[in-house]
Amino acid sequence: MTERVRNKGVPTLPCACANLRRAARVVTALYDEELRPAGLRSTQLVLLQVLEEVGEVIQRDLGGLLAIDTTTLTRSLALLARRGLLESRAGSDRRERVWRLTAAGRRECRRLERYWERAEAKLRKAMGEEDWNRLSAILERIVRAVEQG
Repeated sequence: MTERVRNKGVPTLPCACANLRRAARVVTALYDEELRPAGLRSTQLVLLQVLEEVGEVIQRDLGGLLAIDTTTLTRSLALLARRGLLESRAGSDRRERVWRLTAAGRRECRRLERYWERAEAKLRKAMGEEDWNRLSAILERIVRAVEQG
């Protein structure tokens, strides 16, 4: 990075996509750093949290809920299943998988809560409560706007 770029701080990138992706990467890095001692990544924790919230869910619906492509989701679910945190069963047709947390997965969610809370607190403090609340609302509006086309 050149001295000129370093001295300007964080520049606005030329499009919303670039700015959102950069923000997502730095936030993911913050959460991953807090979760490192627990041995899971933020993407894996999100899957556990969502499954804890919704109970059983069809893989396709889970992917849609999180806007995750099939390949990435399949790989992440398989990793968590190998660790004994998730289990699946066949759905109403042979191609469908229904996923849910195991008892060990529910325990892992509780164990990971303190790491997640620490990451959340760092970000909230850095942003301030007003911007934190505004960001949450804006991110929800972005998802709705794109989905509604």
